[in-house]
Amino acid sequence: MSTVVVAGALGRFPVGGHAWADLNLILGLQDVGCDVWYLEDCGDGSWVWDWEKGELVTELGYPTAYVAACLEPHGLGDRWCYRAGDRWAGMHPEAMGDVLATADLLLVRGAPLDVWRPEYDLPSTRAYLDVDPGFTQVRLLVGEPGLVSTVARCEQLFTIAARLGATDCRVPLVGRDWVVTRPCVSLRNWPLWTDGPSSPPSMVLQWRSYRDVTLDGVEYGNKDRTFPAFLDLPLRLGRPVRAALTGGDAAMLTGRGWEVVEGWRATFSANDYASFVRSSEAEFGIAKHGYVALRAGWFSDRSVCHLASGRPVVLQDTGLADWLPLGEGVHAFDDLGGAVRALDLVREDAARQRIRARGLAEEMFSADVVLPPLLAAAVA
Repeated sequence: MSTVVVAGALGRFPVGGHAWADLNLILGLQDVGCDVWYLEDCGDGSWVWDWEKGELVTELGYPTAYVAACLEPHGLGDRWCYRAGDRWAGMHPEAMGDVLATADLLLVRGAPLDVWRPEYDLPSTRAYLDVDPGFTQVRLLVGEPGLVSTVARCEQLFTIAARLGATDCRVPLVGRDWVVTRPCVSLRNWPLWTDGPSSPPSMVLQWRSYRDVTLDGVEYGNKDRTFPAFLDLPLRLGRPVRAALTGGDAAMLTGRGWEVVEGWRATFSANDYASFVRSSEAEFGIAKHGYVALRAGWFSDRSVCHLASGRPVVLQDTGLADWLPLGEGVHAFDDLGGAVRALDLVREDAARQRIRARGLAEEMFSADVVLPPLLAAAVA
């Protein structure tokens, strides 16, 4: 049995979709027989947005309560450590250090370890998993200190940029070798949901996640640059589309037929997010401008939850056809007309589309399929 310490950001980004992106990796590693532990190191300090208060908080109580709520239901309540400077919660740092000293792998998912402590060099292997292709590599090029330091300390680099190396994929390699992998889903924790949907096609829409980046004089941005072309989707579709919105103009959407809910309230906890997914007819997904323009073949680590639940995915194209079967279970679109046609097909052929969605989750995104090759490459 391999011992794996996953370094993530459950507490720093306390919302259900992000939580499941981390949890599917953590629980997926359990599914393939690993002894799994969780580490979250914020660096010198913890700055977390408290959704209830509507403000940044620096005390550890809010983020660590969220970490505990995510991990305790899965038997990991005593297997995590949250650190910020000299402060900590969960396991004592010395106890986590003992785990790291015997671990086979420290797997850093997305968020870098801004302060690289000596014990992070103790596992047999260190690996970094890029889940933000294009943006990650540009930040490495411009020299973001924490990310540069983390990636430099990792012997193996993984990315979900499925088209990395293709002639029209603009994601730079930054002088390192990257192993392509896929987002994974723990099917044990995401069973096929046989109840019919109670809500229309749905999306989680964070208007702007972070600053745009510039590569070779070209600016690559967020969903605020891709979504406006689809603003009239409900009007063209002739029925509502639900948007769990963070940022942006809710009135603008409701005026065009969107069913708008407050993003964090609808999807705050891991269970809230699961309920949101399972109630949906399908996922309608807008990709960040950077993913579309860079043609990396990005596929969402939230979309795998929909597929596993038997909910089809209708996603803005990032070069998906090169590696993912399309037309049943997953549909890609480039424009408003394509999105309308795909959502109509999902409704007209609902039973087959749901069965095929689950089939794709089992065949292509199950932790049992995705993680053994990743682990083999990590310790090679």
